[in-house]
Amino acid sequence: MPRPLRIEYPGAIYHVMNRGDRREPIFKDDRDHQRFLATLGEACAKTQWQVHAYCLMQNHFHLVIETPQANLVAGMKWFLGTYTARFNRRHKLFGHLFSGRYKSLVVDGSGNGYLRTVCDYVHLNPVRAKLLAPEQPLTTFRWSSYPEYLKEPTKRPSWLRVDRLLGEHGVPADTEAGRREFQQRMESRRAEEPDGDWKKIRRGWCLGNEQFREELLASAQGRLREQHVGELRVESAEQKAERILAEEMTRRGWTEAELRERAKGDVEKVLMALRVRQETTVTLKWIAEHLAMGSTGNVTNRLWHHNRSQP
Repeated sequence: MPRPLRIEYPGAIYHVMNRGDRREPIFKDDRDHQRFLATLGEACAKTQWQVHAYCLMQNHFHLVIETPQANLVAGMKWFLGTYTARFNRRHKLFGHLFSGRYKSLVVDGSGNGYLRTVCDYVHLNPVRAKLLAPEQPLTTFRWSSYPEYLKEPTKRPSWLRVDRLLGEHGVPADTEAGRREFQQRMESRRAEEPDGDWKKIRRGWCLGNEQFREELLASAQGRLREQHVGELRVESAEQKAERILAEEMTRRGWTEAELRERAKGDVEKVLMALRVRQETTVTLKWIAEHLAMGSTGNVTNRLWHHNRSQP
């Protein structure tokens, strides 16, 4: 069976979900949850993603992500691969952590309530899983973005965007009163019977009205084959990396020849590599070649020693 086409476009919103291989845990303790969220934050810094909701269960996760750039595939490849490597290294394991390809549902973000539906679905996941007793508030479950919505803006992750969901709930402003109103609405929502759209979230490929669905289908029919589209996405990441290197070289007054002449472990090269690594999804091999830093192993070691030396 051919793989389904990943529909990507600037400003797209997705409900992304993936499970552990053979439904095994992808989080063994609090440190794993924290590491997952830290890695998600790094992915957002690289891709400019905005997260509207998340929920981390023991053997799967839910994310609602908005992509200002058309880069879901490149970002998820880095995100899941990096978390897997960190999980395996910490627990002295190897091999796959996640089960097959992640599921991505394209969500209509035009303000017609579809974003609210999918975010409510994510935030109420602990209730459906019977992890909360009826008398326990939703905030009891720690590993969800819902408790973050009730905090002051300065106490939330910078990559969590709350204004769109609050707006679709009819909450006019991210104030103490607005957050209290959102909390009341969500506690009322948990008592309602699941509506038909929740079945569409679990089984469908898009969530929106018929016009939204037809526009997505028309767009997909005109796409290049998936592997060709993938090549174009890699090109886009490389173009961004090249722009960053040009900026850094101009700031230092370097020529291409001077870059090549400098030592492979030059501290300024390491700083340039660090920025490219943080802000793009290009490979270590690309960085090693374009910064004349020798092998990928050298780049990895230099970045590791630099990060370890920071306070």
